[in-house]
Amino acid sequence: MVPTRTESSPFHPGEQQVQTRLGVREEIEPWARQVVRPLLPEGHRVFYAALPYVVAAARDPAGRPWVTMLGGEPGFMSSPEPTSLVLGAVPHRGDALAGAFVPGADIGLLGIELHTRRRNRVNGRVAEAGDANVTLAVDQAYGNCPQYIHPREWRVGSGRPADAPRRASASLSPRHRQMIVDADTFFIATGYRGAGESPTFGMDASHRGGAPGFVVVDDERRLRFPDYAGNNHFNTIGNLLLDPHVGLLFVDFARGDFLQITGRATIEWEPADADTFPGARRIVEISIDEVVDSERALPLRWDASGDTIRELRLVAKERESEDVVSFVFEPRDGAPAAGFVAGQYLPIELEVPGQTAPVARTYSLSGRPGDPRYRITVKRHPQGLVSRHLHDHVEVGAIISARDPQGEFTLDVTHARPVVLVSAGVGVTPMVSMLHALSNRTDGRPVWFVHGARDGRSHPLAAEVRRVAAAVPHTRVHVAYSRPRAEDVEGRDYDSTGRVDGPLLEGLLPDLEAAFYLCGPTGFMAAMRQALAERGVVLERIHSESFGPSS
Repeated sequence: MVPTRTESSPFHPGEQQVQTRLGVREEIEPWARQVVRPLLPEGHRVFYAALPYVVAAARDPAGRPWVTMLGGEPGFMSSPEPTSLVLGAVPHRGDALAGAFVPGADIGLLGIELHTRRRNRVNGRVAEAGDANVTLAVDQAYGNCPQYIHPREWRVGSGRPADAPRRASASLSPRHRQMIVDADTFFIATGYRGAGESPTFGMDASHRGGAPGFVVVDDERRLRFPDYAGNNHFNTIGNLLLDPHVGLLFVDFARGDFLQITGRATIEWEPADADTFPGARRIVEISIDEVVDSERALPLRWDASGDTIRELRLVAKERESEDVVSFVFEPRDGAPAAGFVAGQYLPIELEVPGQTAPVARTYSLSGRPGDPRYRITVKRHPQGLVSRHLHDHVEVGAIISARDPQGEFTLDVTHARPVVLVSAGVGVTPMVSMLHALSNRTDGRPVWFVHGARDGRSHPLAAEVRRVAAAVPHTRVHVAYSRPRAEDVEGRDYDSTGRVDGPLLEGLLPDLEAAFYLCGPTGFMAAMRQALAERGVVLERIHSESFGPSS
């Protein structure tokens, strides 16, 4: 029987040296023995069989590493047994790896779904090779985190890969340099094979991503890129520590063109110009030996990249009321967080036990725009899959995935009209962010913050709202409790009994000449919009966003 876990270390000496140097060796080893396996788990077998493309790393006859991408109809890969993977494609004749997939050759594969950001890796050797197919004997298989993957949807393009023209050179042309500078994604091939036999030896194919321009071209023979925080396996860096030869692949996703590079890498452990790459832990410099340029190398095309996916670390978890908690996140890699406008939300993804794929949700940002951290404030819904998981299981130090802040429900600061922020329940969260934004103004326009809650136990961020409002001239707060408790004091905790509705707003602002921002449950929103419209407020001055269990 083939073991389902790795009994010995899944890391070779180079990877272990890097882990020791960076202080993560004892932490990562027990975990990796659980997740790095000597076979393909059933989920990985199904995953590879559904892919229309795969990234492959290998060496040419001269021993130089290159990386390429193979494609076909979904199902062109199959796993007849957990210890093998059959590829129904080989590098086309213009590819730098044409003819390299021979029996005994080390191959590293990266299965990656750019549109879902799922990715798994498998390393092994070629057991059998034909003119159009290869059987890989598996040495190691494991999953990877989705950090810095730019979502892209694929489609079938035109052209035949076998006809792709190949141009080889010893340096980068102006077109190559522009292609690299424009890239937000590239793939990298590294490898190490020591004396004797070990499943830790072989080739690795990996992914790197960032904002366009994250790869810097110094000249026609040299480029650099940042190495950010990852899963602490250090497969790529560990390989380069023992064997500096490296291969890179840049893909023109719109045209299907390949730019393949082979060269040698130098690791800058403490770079002098680290400020050029915010958040980078190291910088890798590539000296180029050869470049291969293939047009329309794959009959697939990808749509334009979506926004970047980043990993965030939870640094604070604060209870705001009986069933509402604030979660404060900062980028795991230390790079600056993307800015946001008051009212926007943070799209997050969580790995929830029992779910076969990451679960996505959006939560309004409740912090001050310009802060270096993100704060979301979440109500625990008894039937809410993600809100229950956040409240009950996500603790300080946890890592989640997130996209850049988004949303059109934002504060308009271009007019001098009074502003009325009206909310109910957990709909208060974007309003608090807007209040913070308005606290920076110097125009003196009146601001009303009107909120409805059941009672003091269900009133999140109450003290923060009073504190911010008290420090800003011309700002007034009115809180209505529908069912105040005996310990809730009118005039201190709340200002009126009942619900927030049209008559209440009309009593607070008789002329209603203001811009209204509304947020709360769907029924509350509908009633407020109708009440304002009936009182002559034009729709252009009513801005709203509703909340629900999956918001």
